[in-house]
Amino acid sequence: MWTIWVIILWISAVLIRAVPPVCDLLSVLKREEENCAEILSLEAKNRTTESYLLLSSGRCAGMWDNMSCWPSSAVGQTVNAQCPEFFQMLTGKKGFVYRNCTSEGWSDPYPRPDIACGYNVNDTTNEARRSYFMTLKTMYTIGYCTSLVTLMIALAVLISFRRLRCTRNYIHMHLFTSFILRASSNFIKDAVLFSSEDINYCGAYTAGCKLTMVFFQYCIMSNYSWLLVEGLYLHTLLVISFFSERKFLWWFIALGWGAPTVFVAAWATARQLHENIGCWDINANANTWWIIRGPVVLSIFINFILFVNILRILMRKLSSPEGRSSDLNQYKRLAKSTLLLIPLFGVHYIIFAFFPEDASSGTMEIQLFFELALGSFQGFVVAVLYCFLNGSAGSSEKMEAVAFKQTLASASQHLSK
Repeated sequence: MWTIWVIILWISAVLIRAVPPVCDLLSVLKREEENCAEILSLEAKNRTTESYLLLSSGRCAGMWDNMSCWPSSAVGQTVNAQCPEFFQMLTGKKGFVYRNCTSEGWSDPYPRPDIACGYNVNDTTNEARRSYFMTLKTMYTIGYCTSLVTLMIALAVLISFRRLRCTRNYIHMHLFTSFILRASSNFIKDAVLFSSEDINYCGAYTAGCKLTMVFFQYCIMSNYSWLLVEGLYLHTLLVISFFSERKFLWWFIALGWGAPTVFVAAWATARQLHENIGCWDINANANTWWIIRGPVVLSIFINFILFVNILRILMRKLSSPEGRSSDLNQYKRLAKSTLLLIPLFGVHYIIFAFFPEDASSGTMEIQLFFELALGSFQGFVVAVLYCFLNGSAGSSEKMEAVAFKQTLASASQHLSK
């Protein structure tokens, strides 16, 4: 009975994070059951003839109750067991469940495992939380769809017009590509993880799930890397008067696509060796997770420092005699520059970059809203600001259109002669 409850709780609690969720559940339960079997087997080997007589007369036999391991105990004793690992992964709470050894055998566990481990099925907030997560999933799906379409059009525009081929736009193209990969990987991840609830396919989906999560993490990291590249490039333009842009471009490409490869490969190796559980979509081991999270947080912090320093340089130039105008225009230009740089640098990520990832705290919902719902539209905003509203892109399109019309006109005149 409790096994059915556990499976239902797991599905409802990770509805947007791990599917087939039962696969992760069964993987953890199977491992804990194997550990329990080893403990009970070792206990049986070390048991003497005297202990056999005690067991038959006044002891409760050790057992696995499909959730926790209970070693053999004498009548009258109370035995405790830690919350099962999957509950700890869900709630982050380390509680205990108890059983009494009576003359009639083991009593029922108390308190109820879901309550003792921080998940109350009678709490209506869990239903509200599920509803919030599903709304969030809908929002980020719409956001990524919008961004994906807009970014592909913007990338096609930058590639099509030769007058737009410069180092600045090359970096923009790489950034657009990273946003496209991020959106695509998110759809692929959802398609794989939500593909089936049938536990019979758990083994078949394991390799695919892991490869999908590796690809997903690489796309996320490469997107952050190219946001950092944008910050480094703009800062370099403002600080260094003359530098080889082409030479710097190759270093930027190595940073944008190469650095994530190293860290994701290290993370995948660590997961395979030390935390090979489920589809690798839940990060229970903080040490393994920081292999990826550490560089991402560092890139966000560096970009924030660059952002502040660039604003300082812009303020200094606007307040100089050459750039001084009316105070109102000066503040308008500074505000416009600030708003343009926030999506390009991903400055909004700094708000929650150093917050602990505690699923039981209320900040997690707010953090997910910022990073998923609002973050999914970041690619759309960047494409609009740095392609469609870019003066050079617009003028190049007009010039190409005029040149095309002139070519047609000359060709028609040639044919009419």
